[in-house]
Amino acid sequence: MKYSLFLAFILSVSSLYAGVLSSDTPTVRCVYSGTDGNCVQPSLSASQKLIVVTVFGQGVAPTVTASPAQAYALAKRAALADGYRQIAERIMGVHVEGQDTVKNMMLQRSTVSTSVDAMVRGANVLDTTFKDGLCEVELEIVLSYSQF
Repeated sequence: MKYSLFLAFILSVSSLYAGVLSSDTPTVRCVYSGTDGNCVQPSLSASQKLIVVTVFGQGVAPTVTASPAQAYALAKRAALADGYRQIAERIMGVHVEGQDTVKNMMLQRSTVSTSVDAMVRGANVLDTTFKDGLCEVELEIVLSYSQF
């Protein structure tokens, strides 16, 4: 099970790199993530000037709050945290760890944990929408080769 998850992860990463644009494209490349389903992960080299990462973070308002303003503020904070996590995953990658327990030739327990460890600095909030208790925040970060 552990190796099948690893293989699935490698295949998904290789499909992301297959979508890298050709060398005659402009110097600014974009990575889109979120609900639209388009995920292109170009690599950043010294010849390129900038890379723009855009993500959509989502947060749900809690049902028990003192006021609608508090519900909005908490949902927006959750959406920002989700957006920062998505940016960190795109830039630094995700550490995936899995463990299977087999007894009598039968799978007893299967656990998978993911983690990301990064510092996100300089992300800009482009848009914030709040509808039906769901807050969606569009975040953008511009990276250059010199930052790495």
